[in-house]
Amino acid sequence: MSLSYRILVVDDSPLILRMVERALHGGGFDVSTAASGEDAIEHIKRFGLPHLAIVDINMPPGMDGFEFCDAVHAFSDLPIIMLTAVDEEQTIVQAIEQYAEDYVTKPFHAAELVARVRRVLRRVGDFAYTLDPLTKVDKHLQVDFPGKQIYLDGESITLTPTEAKLLYILMRNAGRTVTSDFILQRLWPLELAQEDRLRVYVHRLRRKIEKTPAHPRYIVSERGIGYTFMGDGARNGA
Repeated sequence: MSLSYRILVVDDSPLILRMVERALHGGGFDVSTAASGEDAIEHIKRFGLPHLAIVDINMPPGMDGFEFCDAVHAFSDLPIIMLTAVDEEQTIVQAIEQYAEDYVTKPFHAAELVARVRRVLRRVGDFAYTLDPLTKVDKHLQVDFPGKQIYLDGESITLTPTEAKLLYILMRNAGRTVTSDFILQRLWPLELAQEDRLRVYVHRLRRKIEKTPAHPRYIVSERGIGYTFMGDGARNGA
């Protein structure tokens, strides 16, 4: 893993923030911190999405870890590792089922945390585009994930939360085919959603980002398998 991987750490404890930041810096990551869920959302709006977030579940009195996950997953599929206490077994189950790729129990060892971060990043893959506040696909298409907006040849178009999250999933795997089953599980983790439902959202998203939806440039169907996102980042390895 290189310094190009950006990690956002969200915890109301200054001590935990320092410990996690030190551990991740030692592992070669670029680390930002936020003392609350609200601060973390503002950080994302200002600087863009990170590649992964490490989030404490309990952050009184404001937005807790679950509420932060709800907020950020309204416009992305950001990979998240939850920080939990040893007596939060049921909470851990809820986190894994709904939000998190993994969890780390406090107190933790620095080497274990870094190893879990590396494992999650290997599993979810890199993001083919620079994660700025406005993510540039090519000269025609830019995406504002927190604002749930795209800019197609300068025209602003609003995305629904599901459309934004679908676009994020596809762009995170740009140039690679993403199976329909995988997308369904990421969009609706607690539902037995059918592929017809996914087709509807792909159709709606194409109508917004494609100049000619019947002949898509960005979201290409792989019959019987899933979908591939194609853009300059996918073609050129940006």
